[in-house]
Amino acid sequence: MSEQNHGPSIWRNESFRAYLGSTGFSGMALAMQQLLLSWILIGILELPADQVGLIQAVIGLPGVFLMLAGGASADRVDARRMLIRIYLCAPLFPLFLVLMEQWQWLGVVSVIFWGLGMTVVQSFSMPGQQALLNRIAGSQIQQGVTAATAIGFIVQVVGLVLAGQIDEVGVTPVLLSQAIGLALAGAMMIRVPVAHPEPLKETTVDQPSALAGIRQGLNATFEHPVIFHVLTITFASSIFNAGAFITVFPFIVVRIYEGSAWLLAVLMAIFYAGATLSNMLLLRYQPLLRPGKLFLIMQLSRILVVFLMWIEPPFWLFVVATIGWGLNMGITTNLARSIVQESAPKPYLGRILSVFSIGMVGSAPLGAVVLGWLIEATGTLNALIPAMLLSGILFFYGAFFSPVWGYRSNQPQQDHAAG
Repeated sequence: MSEQNHGPSIWRNESFRAYLGSTGFSGMALAMQQLLLSWILIGILELPADQVGLIQAVIGLPGVFLMLAGGASADRVDARRMLIRIYLCAPLFPLFLVLMEQWQWLGVVSVIFWGLGMTVVQSFSMPGQQALLNRIAGSQIQQGVTAATAIGFIVQVVGLVLAGQIDEVGVTPVLLSQAIGLALAGAMMIRVPVAHPEPLKETTVDQPSALAGIRQGLNATFEHPVIFHVLTITFASSIFNAGAFITVFPFIVVRIYEGSAWLLAVLMAIFYAGATLSNMLLLRYQPLLRPGKLFLIMQLSRILVVFLMWIEPPFWLFVVATIGWGLNMGITTNLARSIVQESAPKPYLGRILSVFSIGMVGSAPLGAVVLGWLIEATGTLNALIPAMLLSGILFFYGAFFSPVWGYRSNQPQQDHAAG
């Protein structure tokens, strides 16, 4: 019935399968980065939370500007070729930290250089991946986004399991695994057919410069109210919600539950397993006619999940809350990305998606500085309070002061009417 209503399955698309292979290997490597950075700073170098938050901000904030440039590049050039170059050069950064560890120079400076290099990789690859997905998936945008997101969460679990071995096998083997994953991502991207960007409507002789492309992408974002408000909510939410997961969550595991790198990896894997499950459930019911409503309701429901963590529950309930947080994040991420991708003008898709990527991951470093300070000033668990307050504010803002609640997807209207 699914194929009758929605056309051939997205899984029959060979280009899409090759694309998933590339994004899978890169997603695994970048998931390893998230845990490795936290554990090297917290578990190996044993830095306090305020210093950890500051270092995370120093590493992550350049990505805010680089993602805009990456989005402009994705619209102006062949995104496939750009991704091949990025992934094949990316292994140099974990190999650099391997050398630093072998020469016993592992410290704050070397970690920052490695982290900045991986920030460049992530910032230029994410908009390119998302723009390329639109060109490959065609009219099956919601299904393509959900399938890619679900696979992305699965490989993140694999990456976290590998990174969680750092206490057992050491820094070098884990970093070598990260380098291999990035190289395989480049090799798989070579198998993806060329997908040329959409031509700009303006009849200009020359392609716009990178700065002009960024300006055009920002203008396109502001000119579409639904996109603008979804991106605003996503950006604001990520400051203290994604920021809490990146900065506060590892300290909860270490300080409250006295966990190791392996326990942190397991709990992060559980988080992403919940996100995977939510995307599989969404895939069953997509395409959705009113994704904006569910997107906003999930903002409100997040308060309960974070509250459970804040009250310092027994460990089993903390695990349940982690699953719930993952379920929530998986749904909100999927719906926000789907709304943006199916609403964005195609010639500006990469640039608009670069703004979206900033809202998803680039804003977390802003929260890291504040949350790191709150951990040391008020206690580890109290750093979760801003996430709860902000989630409630964003629900009421989105429901009563934005068009997101009333958004209707253009893609599924005909299918629902037929059904």
